[in-house]
Amino acid sequence: MSKISSSPERHTFQKEGYIKRQEEQGLEPLEEYIEMFKTWREQDAANLIDPLWQKNNMQYDLRSTAWICDKAKASDGYAQNLYAAICNNDFIKLEVVPILRQDPKRDFWSASWRSAGGIVADMQEKGDYIDWYCSGMGEGLGNGDPDHVKGYVPEGCITDEIRNDLQSLGWAVVAGGDWEKFT
Repeated sequence: MSKISSSPERHTFQKEGYIKRQEEQGLEPLEEYIEMFKTWREQDAANLIDPLWQKNNMQYDLRSTAWICDKAKASDGYAQNLYAAICNNDFIKLEVVPILRQDPKRDFWSASWRSAGGIVADMQEKGDYIDWYCSGMGEGLGNGDPDHVKGYVPEGCITDEIRNDLQSLGWAVVAGGDWEKFT
């Protein structure tokens, strides 16, 4: 079995913020709330070894493919571009059956912005979703903004490098959810 990249800090941002807010108010954090974050980590661990979860799942393919994880670890610009590509887009596995079946409910893969940030944090094996969340929304992107200097792009943007890497991984973008326009 392939190594699956995971960040030891995943699911800590919200928990730490909650604990801090409770302490500031002089209150004890509720154990049930803290337990919820442990449950999320346990669910992630269970998913990673579940063959049904792995099937037709770009998150699994991204986190279990060493060369693409290595690229994300080597460059925050690349990691942000991957995050941005995952946001606001649908993807399909480049296999005959999904393409012929054309069933968006069964064959499309997509993720929320928070999930996309978490996937990239897991691929880099550091941080949490918040390190990437809204990272493409820097005011003035493309106009000398410091984020642009890093090579960051807006959410939903798919660079040629990311498009090519996802295709090498066996995935294609479904442009605007239109089956006739694979990109």
